Amino acid sequence: MAAHIRRLITMRTRLPRRALFVLGGALFFWFLATAPAGASYFQDGDVIELTIFQAIVLGLVEGLTEYLPVSSTGHLLVTNELLGLNETQASEDAINTYAICIQLGAIIAVLFLYWERIRQMIDGLLGRSEEGRKILIAVLIAFGFTAAIGLTIGEIIKDNLFGVAPIAGAWILGGVVILVLSRTGWFDKTTKELGHLTWQNAVVIGLIQAIAMWPGVSRSMITIIAAVLVGLSLRAAVEFSFLLGLITLSAATAYEGLQGGEELIDTFGIGTPLIGLVVAFVAAIASVKWMVTWLNDKGFEVFGWYRIAVGVLAFALLATNTIG
Repeated sequence: MAAHIRRLITMRTRLPRRALFVLGGALFFWFLATAPAGASYFQDGDVIELTIFQAIVLGLVEGLTEYLPVSSTGHLLVTNELLGLNETQASEDAINTYAICIQLGAIIAVLFLYWERIRQMIDGLLGRSEEGRKILIAVLIAFGFTAAIGLTIGEIIKDNLFGVAPIAGAWILGGVVILVLSRTGWFDKTTKELGHLTWQNAVVIGLIQAIAMWPGVSRSMITIIAAVLVGLSLRAAVEFSFLLGLITLSAATAYEGLQGGEELIDTFGIGTPLIGLVVAFVAAIASVKWMVTWLNDKGFEVFGWYRIAVGVLAFALLATNTIG
């Protein structure tokens, strides 16, 4: 399996990466130098403010956790609580839109790292690659079933489960599941490669991925588990998780951008959100490469222990009224 996972690291763009990093770094520091200390906005008497420091912190949290099986939604919600960004309904709405839109940085990171596979999927759309066509169909089917469920019950989940306590519970439960599966060797029992994924497999993954609408569960974790369940190797399951995340995040970002993009710019301007986006891009690249390398050397178990630890910590913060 080590050799297979090592191949995953090599699936990346042929673009001059050093030049892109230099360009991204230059843009980031340019915005740091030219943007104001923060962005403030008054709405119905409430002051909504996002400082550059807060934008960087949120960008780091988004980029580092989006593709790891630890739930970026849960981390962002708790981070917002710790930074005091959820004190009013107006500020909570603006920050939630901001958090979704900086996902664009994580989207670009996967495009950057997995361009060869994405190009194969484009070739499949154009009839030039049978494997690319099968992978593209599987990704679209899995996304379609999850999206349909999300549109049906998404608001119910948002109204009832978007809180620190449900997130902490999901963190701990997911951590226990990962530890049990890892210690029974469940992740090492399957060997099917990505090109062997059927549309029936994709339906199962899409249905199971809907569980991740419970914040704290982690879309990445549940997708990897579902993909291994239908027979994919861990390496292929991780890659499918990245590809499915790409289209899922793109759809969510586009939807949120159309719904609240103008208000987001009116609230925070352009410079501060772009700082968060660039930070999320760099952090996501580091996170994805680290995850693949770690799985190659150590396995999945560390994510289980991390989830349990952060879940216990979240309950402790609730018990001490540090967060509400």
